[in-house]
Amino acid sequence: MDVVEPVAAGWQLITAALAGIALIVVLITVVKVHPFLALILGGLTVGVVAGENLGGDDGVLVSFTLGFGTTAAGVGALIALGAMFAKLLADSGGADQIVDTIVGRASRRMLPWAMAAVGAIIGLPMFFEIGLVLLMPVIYLVSRRAQISLITVGIPALAGLSAMHGFVPPHPGPVTAIDYLGADLGVTLALGILVAIPTIIVAGPLFGSLAGRWVVLEAPATWDTQEREQSARPSFGVTIATVLLPVVLMLGKAVADIVIDDEDNTVQQVFDVIGNPFVALLISVLVAMLTFGVGTGMDRQTISDTVGSSLGPIAAILLIVAAGGGFKQVLVDTGIGTLLADWATGANVSVLLLAWVIAVLIRLATGSATVATITASSLMVSLVQGMSTGETSLVVLAVGAGSLFFSHVNDAGFWLVKEYFGMTVGQTIKTWSLMETVLSVTGLVVVLILGIFI
Repeated sequence: MDVVEPVAAGWQLITAALAGIALIVVLITVVKVHPFLALILGGLTVGVVAGENLGGDDGVLVSFTLGFGTTAAGVGALIALGAMFAKLLADSGGADQIVDTIVGRASRRMLPWAMAAVGAIIGLPMFFEIGLVLLMPVIYLVSRRAQISLITVGIPALAGLSAMHGFVPPHPGPVTAIDYLGADLGVTLALGILVAIPTIIVAGPLFGSLAGRWVVLEAPATWDTQEREQSARPSFGVTIATVLLPVVLMLGKAVADIVIDDEDNTVQQVFDVIGNPFVALLISVLVAMLTFGVGTGMDRQTISDTVGSSLGPIAAILLIVAAGGGFKQVLVDTGIGTLLADWATGANVSVLLLAWVIAVLIRLATGSATVATITASSLMVSLVQGMSTGETSLVVLAVGAGSLFFSHVNDAGFWLVKEYFGMTVGQTIKTWSLMETVLSVTGLVVVLILGIFI
C-alpha cells in the first residue's frame, strides 16, 4: 500500500480524527444512535474537518463509499458464512454434544477447566451472544450438580467465548482488523490461538476461582435442567472434526506458504485455494450441511431454513463493519494514519502497545468491541507498512486484546451477563468486567512476549 500524504497540517488532521471519534462516542453512548449511523457521520466529519471536499471524484463521500463496498465484499461474506456454520452447529445438537462429552468426563476439581475448554470450542465458530445463550443451561446444571458457585464455572466459559471473539477469525473483529491491516489470515489464526490459550487459562479457571470466592451465587432451583434429546445428535468425533475443518484448512495454507514457498508448486496452489478464508468457510458450511444436517436427520427444507435463518440476526453486524470500512478509508485518505506513523516512529513508541491503548480507549468510551477494533485498526494502517507478516498479525491481536478491556455499563454484553447470572451491577463488575480486563491485559502481555521472537 502506498503511503498517503497528509491533506492538511498536523494539528488539523489530529483535530479531525478526534472530532470524528468524539462524535461517534457521543452519538452511541449519549444520543443512543445506532453504531451504523454513528460511523457514517463520524467518517464524514473527519473528512470535512480535515478540509476535504464532501463531493467530487476525490471527496469524502467517494472515500467512504469505496471503503464501505470493499469491506462489505471482503469481510461480509466471511461473517455470513460463519453465521451459517454456527447455526447448523447449534440446531443439530452438535454444540450440546461437545458440552456433554467434555463436561461429563471432568472431575469436580477440573470442571472450571472443562468449562473453559467448552467455551473456547463453542466460541470458535459462534458469536459471543449465541454461545452464551447455548451455554447458560449447562452452566446452571453443572453449578447445581457439583455444588459449585455459578461464578466458578461460569467465568471460565465466558473467558473462552470472549477470547475467541477477540482473537480468532472468523469473528467480525479479527477478520475486520486483518482486512484493514493486510495481515495473513492463516498466520493470524495460528498466533491468535497461541495467544488465546494462556489468556483463557489466566482469565478463566485461575481468575474464576478467585471471583467465585468474592461472589457466591447458586443456580436458581427453577431452572430447567432436563437432559436434551441425544439420539439425533452428531457424534463427538464428527462434531469436533467439522468445527475444526475451517481452522485446519486455513492453517494448512499458512504452513504450505512457509514450508513450500513456491507459487508454481501444485500442492501449494491447491492449499492456496482451499485455505483461502472464503473457500475454507464455504467448504466447511457445505460439509456441515451434511454432518450437522443430513447426518442428524434434517430434510433439505429444514437445512435450507436453518441456513437462511442465520442471516437475519447478523444484518446489523454486517452494516456496522461495512460502515467501519468507510470510516477507515476516510482516515487513510486524509493521511491521518501517516501522521500517526511518523509520530510513533519519532517517539519510539511500540506499535503493539499503541494499538492496544487506542482500542482500550475506544472500548471504554463506546462499549463496543467491534467499534474499538474498527477505529484502532484504522489508525494503525500506516504503521504496519514494512512490517513482516508475523508482526502485522501481532498488531491485529493487540487491537483484539484492547477491544476486550473492562466491559461496563455501556456494553450490551455487560447487561446480558448480568441478567443471565442474576447479579447486581456491583457483582457483575467484580466478576465479568474484571475478567474481561484480565483477559485484555494478559492477551497484551502474551502478544508483547511473542513480539520479542517474531
